[in-house]
Amino acid sequence: MKVNTQSVNFTADRKLIDFIQKRMNKLDLFYDKIIQSDVYLKVENTSDKANKVFEAKVSVPGDSFVVKKQCKTFEEGADNAIASLERQIKKRKEKLRARA
Repeated sequence: MKVNTQSVNFTADRKLIDFIQKRMNKLDLFYDKIIQSDVYLKVENTSDKANKVFEAKVSVPGDSFVVKKQCKTFEEGADNAIASLERQIKKRKEKLRARA
């Protein structure tokens, strides 16, 4: 799956982008009809330590899922967001099976 990663107000290093790509590829195990996915990485100017925002949008036929997580690190945000996406995708797949 092709993951479009955009970092806002900073430059993401190759290691972080590879980590996100690897984690997003696991979504293919749950639903193989994913069209594309966009990931936005942002650093907010706050005094709070959890100032890293990980936002993912996954497009599937007829629908799209958007998840936004704010954490201390992008890796933590990616793990939390992808776990949430897994649940949403599984739920959608069960609904589709119920209709069939």
